[in-house]
Amino acid sequence: MEGYIIEISNLYTSFFIDTQVIPVINELNLAIKKGKVFGLIGESGSGKTMTALSILRLIPSPGKITGGKIYFEGKDLLSLTNREMESIRGKRIGMVFQEPMTALNPVIRVGEQISETLIIHKNLSKKEAKDVSLELLKKVGFEDPGKRYIQYPHQLSGGQRQRVLIAIAISCNPSLLIVDEPTTALDVATEAQILSLLKELIETQNMSMLFITHNLNIMKRFGDHIGIMYAGRLLETAPVGDFFNEPLHPYSRGLIDSIFTLRTEEKRLKVIPGFVPKLSELPAGCKFHPRCSYVMDICKKDEPHMKDLGNGRWIRCYLF
Repeated sequence: MEGYIIEISNLYTSFFIDTQVIPVINELNLAIKKGKVFGLIGESGSGKTMTALSILRLIPSPGKITGGKIYFEGKDLLSLTNREMESIRGKRIGMVFQEPMTALNPVIRVGEQISETLIIHKNLSKKEAKDVSLELLKKVGFEDPGKRYIQYPHQLSGGQRQRVLIAIAISCNPSLLIVDEPTTALDVATEAQILSLLKELIETQNMSMLFITHNLNIMKRFGDHIGIMYAGRLLETAPVGDFFNEPLHPYSRGLIDSIFTLRTEEKRLKVIPGFVPKLSELPAGCKFHPRCSYVMDICKKDEPHMKDLGNGRWIRCYLF
């Protein structure tokens, strides 16, 4: 569709362990408009990170993409050769991984790690790459880029390492940036700085973003469109404003009710009963039905498909 940077259609990703096939992504349909932020929300183990790794074709063994299409800038990423995919990964699609300490090489200076991306994808000389790397460190908020360039990851704080990862991810001016829990384990002040930086990058570089998080409050003030993921499936997608004004899926309502705000009148927050099922032990029918207070007989037998409600809203629920 015109105006979209990426369109994912009926994506399936599974892990093959011994004789068992474990589906981690099931019937995923997702599209991100150019210059917009799509927030992918869900509890741990819901498939958010696997969605990002599927886009990048970095599914670890014994995982495999078993079906679907991923159209990025008009090309189906799943039909490209490994060499063609390598030219897109890091250059046209940037990725900020979840844990900055493990994502960065601990024995290489951070500046050299930024320069390496520029040398590979933009064919810059070492000096040219260093000059651009210093500018990138300044862009992501370092007042002393020369000092930071020669430091090792362990010499930086969590927030500073996250900034380095962002510098690497944006070094080639990608049209799509994927960020996976970029503010996890950061203090509130550092989180605000990272979010402000990401917002500025979107506005100044006309970048699109897939923002993976479990924090609904971040998406409420940062995102344009939101997708709620559970057990490898999208349960609901909607424009951010519409979603927070009227969440439709019972799981979405439960997530909203569990958010603490200063206006919360009840002394105890509402919780969703039960636990996210193991992907190797999924229930029949709707995967949320064991935890749902609106469950019907059909929910226990047949899994619903996503339904288009119009105005950018989709829902996977028999209530609709």
